[in-house]
Amino acid sequence: MTKARQEHQKHQARAVVIGAGYAGLASAILLAQDGYAVRVVEKLAQPGGRAESISEQGFRWDTGPSWYLMPEAYEHFFRLCGTDIANECELVELSPAYRVFSGTERSCDVHAGVDNVAELFENIEPGAGAKIRAYLAQATQVYQLALETFLYTTFSSIAPLLRLKILSRVHWLVAGISRSIEHKTNRIVAHPLLRQILQYPAVFLSSQPAQTPALYALMSHTDLVEGPRYPQGGFAAISAALWRIAQENGVEFSFNTEVTAIETVHKQVRGVRSIRGELFDADLVVHAGDIRHCELELLQPEQRSYPERYWQRAHPGVSAVIIMLGVRGELPQLVHHNLLFSPDWEPDFHAIYTGAHPERPDRISESLYVCKPSHTDPTVAPAGHENLFILVPAPAEECYGHGSAFGGQESEWVSHVVRNTIARLAHWANIPDLAQRIVVQKTIGPADYAQRYHSWSAGAIGRAHTPRQSAFLRGKNVSAKVDGLYYAGASTVPGVGVPLCLISAENVLKRIHGDSSSRPFSY
Repeated sequence: MTKARQEHQKHQARAVVIGAGYAGLASAILLAQDGYAVRVVEKLAQPGGRAESISEQGFRWDTGPSWYLMPEAYEHFFRLCGTDIANECELVELSPAYRVFSGTERSCDVHAGVDNVAELFENIEPGAGAKIRAYLAQATQVYQLALETFLYTTFSSIAPLLRLKILSRVHWLVAGISRSIEHKTNRIVAHPLLRQILQYPAVFLSSQPAQTPALYALMSHTDLVEGPRYPQGGFAAISAALWRIAQENGVEFSFNTEVTAIETVHKQVRGVRSIRGELFDADLVVHAGDIRHCELELLQPEQRSYPERYWQRAHPGVSAVIIMLGVRGELPQLVHHNLLFSPDWEPDFHAIYTGAHPERPDRISESLYVCKPSHTDPTVAPAGHENLFILVPAPAEECYGHGSAFGGQESEWVSHVVRNTIARLAHWANIPDLAQRIVVQKTIGPADYAQRYHSWSAGAIGRAHTPRQSAFLRGKNVSAKVDGLYYAGASTVPGVGVPLCLISAENVLKRIHGDSSSRPFSY
């Protein structure tokens, strides 16, 4: 470091970001562009957070996100960074958007676009084509309204909510919050498979259809109207791009460094303390991880905006068992994204969120998601092989144990889930020799989320989007007790998912500058 740079940094405000996941990387970039001297302190050995990458025998798996939706959020953020997402990674439109299996009864391909979806719905349920057109038109309107009003905001002022465009749609919003997505979609279509196609996004909101506000029907715009894309190289490619951009903006990184305390002086942040006793001085701290861990483990009791009693009433959402397989030979039965729905998925949700069910005594969901990235990306598997990533929704309870991916001992329950799931996939997708063709197998269990990422109650995605944990009820992204402490990531506003984590970083900067608007920053 040059002497001039050292002198300059003496007069710069210092910011420490805890966590190098998407929210942490994005926060670091925006703070650096805003003039801060930024250091990111990360527990793991590499950036990306839950979006890790594991390689073995020529296979490479993303361990976290796999659905590239809400392209506007990515495009906007990378433009803020002075580049374009298309310059950072190759995006491939997926056709079909995904394949749906309903037990062994039937499978169908879902192609994005209103006309395609209407044709599919009409073929399965006569009369549903016109209904889904109206449903998707409203979903698109609500999605655009959310982008303009409910996502890029800290909810620190009601002024943005008093615009005529919002007031004229109050009836939409009241119904959207007070009713569930299950209630809304059950009035649109009657066929169980069509209902599942409209309701499954609730799981990716860490919730369930009966508890997810109908407002989130907007998700159908993202998967059925716009359709998913795939970044070649996986989500690890996006993490790598953000890391490079952060470094180009002067952000410094301390990996393999776990934070054990946020230090304060007279209620003002002073820095963060590492497990090795290092103190990283800071005038401002952004915790870009699980808020509950920050509040209860890094702060003193009198400094907690969200004490233990708050979390006793909150909902941690869903955990998962992740099964990563390297398979010999091709698997034409599967496309890039595959959703396997139990014909009756109510016992699945009961097992995940409530407890054992007579039809699910081991609390194993029969509904699952399978990604075959080798369908699109030849770099993720050796020639003549396939790469599978299987997500099985699971109870958010650490007691169900670890998987094998990070060197731990796979629990008996996780092993049971794996055997059960591989057998079900083989049966439903008509791949009778699937188990015999597996050459590599790695797993992640609920306890891995709790211990590796400090995730509350072993949640895999983030706090559930229930009525009490959505929009302005999700909590503030700033501490009420410690000046200079801010929050970013999936457990604060606006919510779960990579696009919303990027938006949460922008909302931190808005909070710092007292910007109560509801629109994204201009470039």
